[in-house]
Amino acid sequence: MIKQQLDRFHRLDLLGGATALEKLERLSIWLGRDVYVKRDDTTPLAMGGNKLRKLEYLAADALARDADTLITAGAIQSNHVRQTAAIAAKLGLGCVALLENPIGTDDSNYLGNGNRLLLDLFDAKVELVENLDNADEQLQALAERLRRSGKQPYLVPIGGSNALGALGYVRAGLELAEQINNTGLDFAAVVLASGSAGTHSGLALALSEVLPQLPVIGVTVSRTEQAQRPKVQGLAERTAELLGVPLPEHFKVQLWDEYFAPRYGEPNAGTLAALKLLASQEGLLLDPVYTGKAMAGLLDGIGRQRFDDGPILFLHTGGAPALFAYAGLFA
Repeated sequence: MIKQQLDRFHRLDLLGGATALEKLERLSIWLGRDVYVKRDDTTPLAMGGNKLRKLEYLAADALARDADTLITAGAIQSNHVRQTAAIAAKLGLGCVALLENPIGTDDSNYLGNGNRLLLDLFDAKVELVENLDNADEQLQALAERLRRSGKQPYLVPIGGSNALGALGYVRAGLELAEQINNTGLDFAAVVLASGSAGTHSGLALALSEVLPQLPVIGVTVSRTEQAQRPKVQGLAERTAELLGVPLPEHFKVQLWDEYFAPRYGEPNAGTLAALKLLASQEGLLLDPVYTGKAMAGLLDGIGRQRFDDGPILFLHTGGAPALFAYAGLFA
């Protein structure tokens, strides 16, 4: 039912095909447990990442509304803002971004390298703000200011995570289910980072219909389980409503919140250990904000026997450009 409804929505076909599903051979031997990775870090825009799937729908909507400027918000090292700026450049649109410094650092790498450097290359206009505690209102005020100057802005929510953007990961969930079925394996779980909730909600929504017995576990990167649960649940409900389908009866929000400390954007010892392990065992680059924390959860989950039998699948959502902003952690 979901697939037929999804096909009603227009998107820009920027992905160019399915991203790979790969077995991490050396890591699997090291762990004594088979681990596979879905390579959404290899999407073909601006050094890759999960946001392109959401932006295929959001940017199509922006063009349909004759927008000339994409506006969004995030941290100085936001992967989402980087990919939004890149798609704006590709489509000949302007881009204005509100950026906050969530960890309060004055480190020059964080302030000017990594994703922040790429924003300048994409010719995005940046406005620094003290915080994004009222991001919706701040973006609406920015949009009104741009309209008064003659622009036609389109508001892209933080993380691209509204119901329309989440359709990108509904589509990804159907894509992944087909790949899983082609392996002939019974996976124990899918593990991913859970932040602005669009990736988690869309993926879990699709998989709950087509692979209803497969757990989708979101490792939180900025919030407790209690705070994150309504974000994921609410967005899944709004996405199902947009599709015109009921929320599948097997849909379930599963969250692990032991790995995000001390706060968003600041890695802990487990994060850094996961980064180094994946780099040294597989030549695979994670990031310190999202995938490093999610992989730390996966590794700890194996150690604590939190998974049922079977291989484990990790959704790699990208973020490697942020490594250069955190260079001091690896000195």
